[in-house]
Amino acid sequence: MAPSAATHRAEETPQTADPLVSIEGLSVDFDTPRGTIHALRDISLEVPKGKVLGLVGESGCGKSTLAYSMIGLLAENAKVAGGAIRMSGQDLAHLGPKAWRDLRGRRISMIFQDPMTSLNPVTTIGKQMIDIQYREPGSRAEKRARAIEFLEQVQLPDAAAKLDVYPHQLSGGMRQRVCIAMALLTRPDLLIADEPTTALDATLEMQIVTLLRELQEKFGCSVLFVSHHLGTVAELCDEVAVMYAGEVVERGAVREVFHTPRHPYTQALFDCDPARFRQATRQLPTIPGTLPDLRQPPAGCAFRARCTKAFARCAAEHPPLYTAGPGQVARCHLNDPAEDAA
Repeated sequence: MAPSAATHRAEETPQTADPLVSIEGLSVDFDTPRGTIHALRDISLEVPKGKVLGLVGESGCGKSTLAYSMIGLLAENAKVAGGAIRMSGQDLAHLGPKAWRDLRGRRISMIFQDPMTSLNPVTTIGKQMIDIQYREPGSRAEKRARAIEFLEQVQLPDAAAKLDVYPHQLSGGMRQRVCIAMALLTRPDLLIADEPTTALDATLEMQIVTLLRELQEKFGCSVLFVSHHLGTVAELCDEVAVMYAGEVVERGAVREVFHTPRHPYTQALFDCDPARFRQATRQLPTIPGTLPDLRQPPAGCAFRARCTKAFARCAAEHPPLYTAGPGQVARCHLNDPAEDAA
């Protein structure tokens, strides 16, 4: 996606002073037989009210772990090692099961990656949509009418008839529209979308992204959009955070990050994006090397071993998030004013 799309999107969205969610120094570990994996390390991030925050990075960088932390669905071997996730005065990082049940599905909803595994295969669409309204007052007929209304909101043809079908009777795109309708049914404040277009082809992907943008603007909710597809992030998101090896290495407005990436990893991601190539090719560029072993995170910069711009300081000193531009920060020593002066 061309940067102009990101520019247009960012300029249309008004600025909001207070964030909906503030993540403060969040660290999450996974206990495994081979040692403790430090999956998230000192994550600080804000999800603005009424905006879409994109979360991008390679597989294994911690995107989904962060998303699942924000809705209380971490695996049993995971533990919050430090930090907080604050929303309306609550620390979500340390909520108990009952508090999560009261919050999840009401103020926070999620669209999962695979719509087929997100829906109950032996229960009709209608029953599932009525069942998730168990907290809401009203008769079964009223809840059925509300389900139809939201299926129409996601532009599902013949919405009333779809209530009586099973998930396997719908196409992948239709199933994902059902999942979006179910996630929005309770009008949540925060909608988390964990790579919701991965299982779809390119045409359906753009339809779903366009639909998400229209619905977000209509309902005014905040969205955390997890993706590895830079084009969809440019089209949908207002702000973006780039993750690498369990850390946020760059964040800022989509316009700024896409036009002037200030971390070598962000630039490398853009260089490898197939959408940037105008001619067909059999050989696409890759980022050499692999992610570091998060059982023993490197002392200096986590990207140092794969970075073409690394220098001595990168091995000895872990970089903080430097101010890299208006509203833009990057975890790279090259953005330290002292390096420019040296």
